[in-house]
Amino acid sequence: MTVERKTKYGAISVTEDAVASLAGGVITECYGVVGMASKKLFRDGWAEALRKENYSRGVVVRRTDDGLEIDLYIIVGFGVKISEVVNEAQKKVKYVLQKSLSEDIAAVNVYVQGVQAIE
Repeated sequence: MTVERKTKYGAISVTEDAVASLAGGVITECYGVVGMASKKLFRDGWAEALRKENYSRGVVVRRTDDGLEIDLYIIVGFGVKISEVVNEAQKKVKYVLQKSLSEDIAAVNVYVQGVQAIE
C-alpha cells in the first residue's frame, strides 16, 4: 500500500514504511509519550521500547474507503493522565499526516502497551 500523487512533473509514491516512520516520529514528540512499543507484546506482557529506526514496527497503516487508518502502539510515562495523552497524540498525528500527505485520515487508534517511569 502506497500513497500515490500525480503532478504535472511526474508521479510521487510514499510507502507504508515512510508513513509509519512519520507517524512514529510525530507521536514520540507528544507530551507523556515515553516511546513506541512493538505491536506484539513479549511473552510475559512486557512492552519493548523501540528505537527511532524501528518506529514502523509499532505502527500499522491501512487504507479504507474513508482514508488511511493508523494504529499506534506506545508506552506512556508514569503519573500522566493517559486519556489526555492519547487524545492530544491523536490530534497531532492526524493533523501532521493530513498536512504532509494531503490524504484523508479516517482514524488514529492509539494502543497503550505499557507505563514507564520518566527518567
